[in-house]
Amino acid sequence: MDFSSLDTSFWLTCAAIVALLVMSAFFSGSETALTAASRGKLRAQADKGSTGATSALKVTDDNERMIGALLLGNNVVNITSAALATAALTRLFGDSGVAIATFVMTLLVLIFGEVLPKTYAISNAEAVSTRVAPLILIVIRVFSPIVTVVRAAVRGILRLFGVKTDPDGHMLALREEIVGAIALGHSGGAVEKEHRDRLMGALDLTDRTVDEIMRHRSQIEMIDADASPDAILTQCLASRHTRLPVYRESPENILGVVHAKDLLREVDSLLRGPEADPAALADLDILKVAMKPYFIPDTTTLDEQMREFLKRRTHFALVVDEYGALEGLITLEDILEEIVGDIADEFDIAPTTVLKRAADGDYLVEGSMTIRDLNRTMDWSLPDDEANTVAGLVIHEAQMIPNEGQAFSFHGFRFQVAGRQDNRITKLKVRPL
Repeated sequence: MDFSSLDTSFWLTCAAIVALLVMSAFFSGSETALTAASRGKLRAQADKGSTGATSALKVTDDNERMIGALLLGNNVVNITSAALATAALTRLFGDSGVAIATFVMTLLVLIFGEVLPKTYAISNAEAVSTRVAPLILIVIRVFSPIVTVVRAAVRGILRLFGVKTDPDGHMLALREEIVGAIALGHSGGAVEKEHRDRLMGALDLTDRTVDEIMRHRSQIEMIDADASPDAILTQCLASRHTRLPVYRESPENILGVVHAKDLLREVDSLLRGPEADPAALADLDILKVAMKPYFIPDTTTLDEQMREFLKRRTHFALVVDEYGALEGLITLEDILEEIVGDIADEFDIAPTTVLKRAADGDYLVEGSMTIRDLNRTMDWSLPDDEANTVAGLVIHEAQMIPNEGQAFSFHGFRFQVAGRQDNRITKLKVRPL
């Protein structure tokens, strides 16, 4: 060991190494904080006037350029510090100084240049991001020419191997990130099942179509335009619906939609108007008070249809297929129920969505119950890609219309047909395997 080497030059070199380690910690911590920070939280801070959060959002808009600049700066200071340490320790210890410098700098860089700053940064991602972002913007501008060349070279090499980079790809994964965060919050107990279902229901509106939640045409209550006024009034008063489609000759021939309040106004004008005559009720024309029917294709998304309902100031639409044949109907309430759950009023039948488990472990499920409702009620994950109802799922998987008593096992569940009417499965026994 040559103590004569401990001159001013040696101590200046040591000071430079310490400064480079601080810069290494800055680059490492900044990279971790900016990549781990929630853009949602940064946006909320920016909206409140935080200039640091605004800078952080600007930096993370181009992750590829940001990471390139930070890695370039980090590698430059790490390599420089290692070179200076090797030169200084070689003067002090001779040839063995190379090995000593390698060990010492590896330990220092690992602890003070990597682990320590990254641990702190990931624990305080948003706070660190807002502090370092203005400086990182300067670093990006300084290294921009070199980063541009490096990025072009990297993309060229990746292209040779058939890998295509999409700098805007993170925007496409935003919805999946939100869904994953909600699911993670629910599994951790931070988000209740009811809240999770509402949030997931709102997110799913853009991916689901009206034919998945519509009321099937076999369940639609309709008014025959050729029926007597007395029969029409009796039917409207007995119905639990305020809007009823009006048809003539065939249920496929929908002529309009009558609202109970409009019908009441017409009856009131006939019986209590200036020319009131009880016999005038026989001349009641249901089509006179019926609104023009509103038809929509079955491929319309729920999000788009909700906007159309609000725009048209109507709550009722008839769903048709690609051939124009009536498939069912959908209301604004049906769409809202996908978010908030069942909306019941004094005229609705008591909901039966709560399924009770029998002694043998089976749940008795209505065949017309949608798979989505069953999944939400029981917290299951049955697929609903090929069928909307539980009965439809069984028919799809069985590739046949099963008879009563037949049982099948798929997707981790056992399904047994408990009731069948004509070609329709009415009840099923479902049991998780």
